[in-house]
Amino acid sequence: MARHDITLVEGDGIGPEVTGAVVTILEAAGLQANWDSHPAGVLALERHGETLPQALLDSIRRTKVALKGPVTTPVGGGFTSVNVGLRKALNLFANLRPVWNIAGVPSRYTGVDLVIVRENTEDLYAGLEHEVVPGVVESLKIITAEASTRIARFAFEHARRHGRRRVTAVHKANIMKLGDGLFLRSVRDVAAQYPDIAADDRIVDNACMQLVVNPTQFDVLLLPNLYGDIVSDLCAGLVGGLGVVPGANLGTDIGVFEAVHGSAPDIAGKGVANPTALLLSALLMLRHLGEDAIADRISRALGLVLGDDQIRTRDLGGTASTAEFTSAICRRLAA
Repeated sequence: MARHDITLVEGDGIGPEVTGAVVTILEAAGLQANWDSHPAGVLALERHGETLPQALLDSIRRTKVALKGPVTTPVGGGFTSVNVGLRKALNLFANLRPVWNIAGVPSRYTGVDLVIVRENTEDLYAGLEHEVVPGVVESLKIITAEASTRIARFAFEHARRHGRRRVTAVHKANIMKLGDGLFLRSVRDVAAQYPDIAADDRIVDNACMQLVVNPTQFDVLLLPNLYGDIVSDLCAGLVGGLGVVPGANLGTDIGVFEAVHGSAPDIAGKGVANPTALLLSALLMLRHLGEDAIADRISRALGLVLGDDQIRTRDLGGTASTAEFTSAICRRLAA
């Protein structure tokens, strides 16, 4: 069995708790890994005087793969987003967010099986802002044909590899005719090269409404950065929340797999955090590494714990602690 070098970013808040749980489960399932652990965000600032240390970036460039817990991003001030900085520094241009119903997780909908593909490097979300004069702030929305074409090709290739039937581009080209218009034209140009995959588009506000009315009408959603961030969280709400959906940030040869929820400092240290989102992200990582058998074992064990055993953390309506939930999965793996 191959041994993998993997960069581990514990994060802050509940980060160390959920990453510790996931590492325990991965090793119980048979993953052979050399974990290279590095801080980011608040912890890195305290220890190294910077939120995104060079040693962390060097480690990810060496290992080509990272598992990352949640990192706090201050609201309205403080340091800039570590997540955005990491994506820029490593050119992780594609954000991949599969969303599906998990057995045993209560939700308002059934039969949801979506993939959200989000451009990760530009748009308003890049955070290019300046104060023109006191009381007037200008935020720059950057859309390029190069980045739009690259993410469109990623989406159609992903659809083809995974047997998906349709890619829906989401935009606001009726109002932002230049920026979103360029994104939409780029997607249509790429779509013409994939005649086996159906392609259409929706205006973003209509897409949100349609998702709430009937999410099963969509397959793969392709969005610019800011819309992608918002819509992917909306879709998480369709299946039980951010605690049960995975995320991956992918570049040409590097993958960073992360929980998409926040660091939840209000429950940090209490032993009640749900590690499912990061565990599902780790399953994406395992498949990225070619460890499909291990991923399948963990997926089955998780389904049995949530469904048959009905062992759930408090956010899912249960009473299990992080440690109890982790132990239950490990017991299923050992059975």
